[in-house]
Amino acid sequence: MRATGSNRIRTANQGTAMKTSKIRWLVTMASLVVALGAGGAAQAQKKVVVYTSNDSTLNDLVFGAFKKETGIEVEPVAAGSGVVMRRLQAEKARPLGDIIWGVSRSLLQTNKALFEPYASKNKAATPAEYRDPDDLWIGNNLHLLVILQNTKLVPADQGPKSWADLLDPKWKGKIAFTDPANSGSAYATVTLLVDLWGGGDAGWKKVGELFKNLKVLNRSSLVFQGVGNGEYPLGISLEYAGPMWAAGGAPVKVVYPADGTTASMEGVAVVKGGPDPEQARAFVDYINAKAVREMILKATFRRPTRSDVDLAKLPGDMPPMSAVKIAKYDEEGWTEQRTKTLERIKDVIQESR
Repeated sequence: MRATGSNRIRTANQGTAMKTSKIRWLVTMASLVVALGAGGAAQAQKKVVVYTSNDSTLNDLVFGAFKKETGIEVEPVAAGSGVVMRRLQAEKARPLGDIIWGVSRSLLQTNKALFEPYASKNKAATPAEYRDPDDLWIGNNLHLLVILQNTKLVPADQGPKSWADLLDPKWKGKIAFTDPANSGSAYATVTLLVDLWGGGDAGWKKVGELFKNLKVLNRSSLVFQGVGNGEYPLGISLEYAGPMWAAGGAPVKVVYPADGTTASMEGVAVVKGGPDPEQARAFVDYINAKAVREMILKATFRRPTRSDVDLAKLPGDMPPMSAVKIAKYDEEGWTEQRTKTLERIKDVIQESR
């Protein structure tokens, strides 16, 4: 039967409607795919690049917990503090990192032109002396220079009580110490003692006497390992190493020198012009949160800069800062003279042998 004109028109209209419907469906599906792809890309971009000078134990602990709480992936770039800072300087025109973490106050202060100001949510709990007045960096933890004592080799009540006690000839070859050329804390120890013992040539003369009693090692870890394992009766190290080894069962005691010590601060800063500033600010807030600082202390015995953490309720038997004698120390001045001073320390070490 031949189709009438009206039937042909109706059939054509139906075909057109079906094509239009199919096109709309395809457009809708394409839009959905694009939206899903964009969402996936956004999710993939939820990361923060952290330049860190902390050890792998602390990095793994914090980065894993940060991702679990925030969903933000951390891409770490781990190296010594001088190395990561030089990298930031080289990249300042086009920064690749978002955060620098675990570097000293002197390095943060002298490189603050590389940082973006951010007032952390935890600013009020951090004493003013441990944060930049313009919010370019904020301190996280403090390292106190201490004497470690193996109480199996030297009974607890028969060890040194001060830096001056280490000058006694009876300790010759029994005190482990890191080469200051390889350790910022060892450099701080030597320069602190120069000032503490009168400064100038008088201070350097006593430091020379001390080096005659020291066993100079290449790495900081060899010092606290040596004391913990009983290879050396004494060691000059950082505070956290004592409770860390004691928690593992080693007979290690921390001696806070009666003639004074110094607290070396480490902190965090947001990199100016970094690719993910929002995630960077989230990391700064996270790393100084009270619960996070308590978690870090329990796992690694890092003393927090926060003033509201009750050390008496946490492991490590760390005394409050009010109970520790802090000596005057020109950290910035000695940092500026570092190259020249290291040459002098090298000469002192050679003369002591």
